[in-house]
Amino acid sequence: MSGVDLTAEAERLGTALLPVAETGTPGRVNRELVSALAAAGLFDRIFADGGVTATELCRIRQGLARVCTEAETALAVQGLGGAPIQLFASPAVKERWMPPIRSGEAVAAFALTEPGAGSDAAALALRAEEDGDGYRLHGEKAYISNAPEADVAVVFARTTEDAGARGVTAFAVDMGGEGISGEPIPMVSPHPLGRWSFDGALVPAESILGEPDHGFTVAMRTLDLYRPSVGAFALGMAEAGLRIAVEHARSREAFGAPIAEYQGVAHQLADARVAIEAATHLVYSAAAAYDSGDEETLTGKAAMAKLHATEVAQRVVDMAIQVLGARGLEADSTLAHLYTEVRAPRIYEGTSEIQRNIIARELLRGRI
Repeated sequence: MSGVDLTAEAERLGTALLPVAETGTPGRVNRELVSALAAAGLFDRIFADGGVTATELCRIRQGLARVCTEAETALAVQGLGGAPIQLFASPAVKERWMPPIRSGEAVAAFALTEPGAGSDAAALALRAEEDGDGYRLHGEKAYISNAPEADVAVVFARTTEDAGARGVTAFAVDMGGEGISGEPIPMVSPHPLGRWSFDGALVPAESILGEPDHGFTVAMRTLDLYRPSVGAFALGMAEAGLRIAVEHARSREAFGAPIAEYQGVAHQLADARVAIEAATHLVYSAAAAYDSGDEETLTGKAAMAKLHATEVAQRVVDMAIQVLGARGLEADSTLAHLYTEVRAPRIYEGTSEIQRNIIARELLRGRI
């Protein structure tokens, strides 16, 4: 199936999933939607043997985001939580968790951020202390997608003090275990976010993903795959916003003519189309770098893709609301929904400011 067809197929599936998405409660995991994504074959696609390509992941996320951001986000968070288990878990842990993750029976999460360690992931403070054949976790994770309702989470914890990124270990943690409590965090973004507290929660040593003290590698490998697709999510939202603005500009008349004939409106639409096209090239260039194993340029390209696409999406959705006027701010309108969704991607998986730092560093090293 070609890339264009995959995007169109994801858009079709997203349209079919809209009724299920609309039954969900903002800020809570919609398990029916997770199950529906599995039934549609999308988890089988992103957890295929050998792994999903970055280009395929971008196509799927872009297509879903054009019509159903809830479905897109549910798929992305399940993928982000499941990918490290698929890539790094022992056979026993993989056998325990991957079948229910793929079937939608188990909801997954990727628990990296802490109250004092967001952009500076190497400053993680949650501790994992050895205890017999396992580790006891002490500390807190915050602003975690699918928390506190996820069934399994990839939890990053410090196993060696004063070692920065080299002293972090990744664990696949059963979130129903003793010593774990959590609560949702009400956010402007409608997708579920929350915190977990760990009070001596015991996790077996076999739950380690990869090697002890090498959890940062697990995190970066996962984010290298998913960061370009955050840009694809943003592309889908930008395309949806522009589509609404164009349709409105064609039909809405003011002073005896469609508003699309007024230069002030037409130029905004034209600028949005150019910005989306440029962002599209950046996103799929980064995806191609990942798929080809081009580690030399991947980091810089992924940062450029995420930065530009998410910033463009914010501007395009805002422009679309301006074109529609008050109608664009009606609480149940698609644009109002996009307006709440489009803000978060400029923060998670590395803020826009962090992406600029990365781009400058890679530029000065001669890698981009």
